[in-house]
Amino acid sequence: MKESFSARMRRLAVEVFKFLTVGGLGYIVDVGLSNVLAYGLGSIPPLLEGSPIKAKIVSTIIAMIVVWIGNKLWTYGDRTTDSNLRGILLFAAVNLAGMAISVIPLGVTWYLFDMRDQLTYNISTNIIGVGLAMIFRFYAYRTWVFKDASRDAEVVVELDEPRTVPDDRK
Repeated sequence: MKESFSARMRRLAVEVFKFLTVGGLGYIVDVGLSNVLAYGLGSIPPLLEGSPIKAKIVSTIIAMIVVWIGNKLWTYGDRTTDSNLRGILLFAAVNLAGMAISVIPLGVTWYLFDMRDQLTYNISTNIIGVGLAMIFRFYAYRTWVFKDASRDAEVVVELDEPRTVPDDRK
């Protein structure tokens, strides 16, 4: 039987909630680490000062690990990746594309517009870039990485109706 529209919407809402929760944790790791690497924290000096894209790449890779575990075990725990290797490779490919999406606004503001302050850095990459990448990742995870193998199949039931044409094969 086909799932009702309201049931599909409830299922999608739960999926979005879980995706955003896991993504929120990954976001905290990503933003926190990228800022520490690029600008330091208190007495901790910046390790990648003057290299914001490198800082963003390192922080995104660490956040990817956190998000893989959360999505694999919780958000899409009921779905298949066919094999762990296939799932990890697809996840990595999607996240590399997402990382490119998230650093494009940073590259524009940092190198094209020469806006190199911490506020512009965070708005361009951690709000605009991550927001665009999040939309892409949600679609890609549910479509390619964590496929829903239990899609509802349409059920066709043949009704026993009396024949209107005589059967001459007897």
